[in-house]
Amino acid sequence: MTDSGRRDPIRPDIAALELSGIAKVALEALDDPEVVPLWFGESDIVTPDFIREAAKRALDAGKTFYSYSRGHRPLREALAAYHHRLYGIELHPDRITVPGSTMLSVMIAGQCVLERGDEILLVSPYWPNIRTVAEILGAVPVEVRLEEGPERWWLDIDRLAAAIGPKTRAVYVNSPSNPTGWVMSREEQEAVLDLCRRHGLALISDEVYHRNLFGPEDPAPSFLELAGEEEPVFVLNGFSKAWAMTGWRLGWMITPRSLAEPMAVLAECNNTGATAFAQYGGIAALTEGEPFVRAFRERCRRNRDLVVERLGRHPRVTLLPPEGAFYAFPRIEGIGDGLAFCRRAVREARVGLAAGYTFGAGNENHIRLCFAVATERLAAALDRLSVLLDRL
Repeated sequence: MTDSGRRDPIRPDIAALELSGIAKVALEALDDPEVVPLWFGESDIVTPDFIREAAKRALDAGKTFYSYSRGHRPLREALAAYHHRLYGIELHPDRITVPGSTMLSVMIAGQCVLERGDEILLVSPYWPNIRTVAEILGAVPVEVRLEEGPERWWLDIDRLAAAIGPKTRAVYVNSPSNPTGWVMSREEQEAVLDLCRRHGLALISDEVYHRNLFGPEDPAPSFLELAGEEEPVFVLNGFSKAWAMTGWRLGWMITPRSLAEPMAVLAECNNTGATAFAQYGGIAALTEGEPFVRAFRERCRRNRDLVVERLGRHPRVTLLPPEGAFYAFPRIEGIGDGLAFCRRAVREARVGLAAGYTFGAGNENHIRLCFAVATERLAAALDRLSVLLDRL
């Protein structure tokens, strides 16, 4: 209460928000050049020249004004063509919104389906911002953890079904997964979509790692291949991961066509619109970027193999080989407080990691490391980390 007797004007749940375990560690040594930064989900590759040049040409041409809140029409048409090439589907541009970042798409999808007190099922482990979005909206996140092993992470559909209650409104799933590297099978997707249909639930599918795969598939299976145009399925994607564009804050979402006008309003009220000249870089990524996507995927595959071979053989480590994305999420015997261990890794090993607890319950003995950096830097970080593990 304030001195006037009124309640505090700041919502208590907002005042109680905390930084993620990723940020808590990274902010201690963010600018230290001696630390190999494996804490964030990005590579150390600068955005390719052809993408940067397209944005520069747009700047020189005066593309510095507002764009339509749902995104520049040529970009949405390029996205429709891109999905046709990948999946063989016909996607009307009116279903596509480019509000800014994919993170903003998560927020808008949540605003579409969640009211205060509603529950949303989160397939975990998950990126921590997803839980925070639910909390900001006054919803209740309910975690359904993936099963760990023996050969891969996998989703127990029966457990997911058992978590559905009278207040459940939506299911959130991320595949390929940050942090586990799990890639949903077509059968798992069909089972999740069937569950949502039977219970009248919205489905929020984060597919931003759709091109980051280590098996023969490319792209990863998408719910766009299964869901009808007017089903309450929100497919989220972006340019950050496949095209090394994390700083551009450019992503897209695909929604029922009937939501075209509400999506324009939500995009306008959240961000007015994506940066105009950046959208021309997005068009270049979609139309000229396949060689880069393939080369980056191969680099990540080599690095994945290095992590599995070097870190996975340590006696304290249990590591299920990632199937996609660009993270390893090993369980480490004896680390106790994961946040304290990651802080120790920064101080003693000069390696930046993310503590497992921040990705949901049951992950306290895990750490996440991003292996999208240059192979030489990754190898050095693994050597340092091995020495630290030997000291436990």
